Amino acid sequence: MGASNNSNEEGKRLPNLVTKALRDFASHFPLNLREHFEQFNFKSSKKNDHLTTSEFPLRSNKELSAVELSLEKQMDAWKHNPLWVDHPPDIKVTIPKGSLSNLLLKADVGLPPDAVYNIVTDPDNKRVFKNIKEVISRKVVVDEGLRQVVEVEQAAIWRFLWLSGTITVRVLVDQNREDHTVKFKQIKSGFMEKFEGCWKVEPLFVDEELCHPFKPKSVMEYACCSKGRGRIGSKLTLEQLIQPAIVPPPPISWYLRGITTKTTEMLFDDLLTEAARIREVTRTNVSDEKSGEGAACNIKERWAMRRKNTRRCRRRLFES
Repeated sequence: MGASNNSNEEGKRLPNLVTKALRDFASHFPLNLREHFEQFNFKSSKKNDHLTTSEFPLRSNKELSAVELSLEKQMDAWKHNPLWVDHPPDIKVTIPKGSLSNLLLKADVGLPPDAVYNIVTDPDNKRVFKNIKEVISRKVVVDEGLRQVVEVEQAAIWRFLWLSGTITVRVLVDQNREDHTVKFKQIKSGFMEKFEGCWKVEPLFVDEELCHPFKPKSVMEYACCSKGRGRIGSKLTLEQLIQPAIVPPPPISWYLRGITTKTTEMLFDDLLTEAARIREVTRTNVSDEKSGEGAACNIKERWAMRRKNTRRCRRRLFES
């Protein structure tokens, strides 16, 4: 019985200790970030005071970082400030022994990681990527919610200089929303012995100066110190290895390497075009909302003026 009372007393003291620790921790943050934390009222949890699945769906800890900003909320910042300048990607091509090329592309995209991930993994992304001539087949092999493994066969278009053609590839795609990665690997080898690579999308804090002098290290910290006004972009990385069954000698190998690089550039240009289209749609929607509000205000003003003029006319009639 005594042991039970001790455990109850320890249980009562624990929330207070946690609360004190949280407040001490928050006191080390810059003032603007600390003010945001103070909006939350840390109270001792009651026995049955817990979150239900209807309030927060069961998700991984990473999804709930900062009660993870939804894509809609992240796009709100882009609605009010859609200004963005695209820059050419940084492309490096190396030639590992026995391979045709190992391509590494790095670039910034003016959309949040979830939006970029949605473009890359969209089953209907043929409308975005012009080098996809036809999706011959698509089969979901594994579906774990945030992670899917998909078997895809598609005909791709290649262009280099004045020449063009098509090539059919069958790949296994492992796409994981939790870390925003898309890994692909050729299933059946033919002319290509190896065709594999990985897309990776990481957050880019576009308006980091709003947090000065604090330097955010996570989306949660960035949202707090920018008070939700900071735009989140994407740092995109694409690594791709191509190894034919027989590595051709120069100048044929140079020609094939040029095709690979040009096709990847086309892929990235299409991605930037789609990102610009989404930003424009977002901006247009905000303009429409504002013009609608303006029209509503004008109608109210006209009715107010009409009532005022009516009252004036009535006074004149009575005075006369």
